Amino acid sequence: MAIKITDECINCGACEPECPNNAIYDAGVPWKFSDGTALDGVIDFGDGVTIDASASQDAVSDEVYYIVSDKCTECVGFHDEPQCAAVCPVDCCVEDEDVVESEEELLAKKAWLHAE
Repeated sequence: MAIKITDECINCGACEPECPNNAIYDAGVPWKFSDGTALDGVIDFGDGVTIDASASQDAVSDEVYYIVSDKCTECVGFHDEPQCAAVCPVDCCVEDEDVVESEEELLAKKAWLHAE
């Protein structure tokens, strides 16, 4: 599963620098696939969808920090546990039951994000 930030977030920002994939953004801030990854140019998702890695995407939340699930690997391949959850003082970084991925899928996503 990817991790999500609940609306109990106090916007402290402790989680953002801990993410090895740069998948965490401040409320209202647009995001890019290229932020903190090796992704560059046109990304082909293999299902007919393509996107420019440097194109700004709309913020997922305007109220609290948020995690881009397409970039979240739950820190698999980097750490033993999701670092956002480990540092969150209010325990609002939780598993996203809507985005379920196996360890193999998370490792593949990590390799894709970082051109490994």
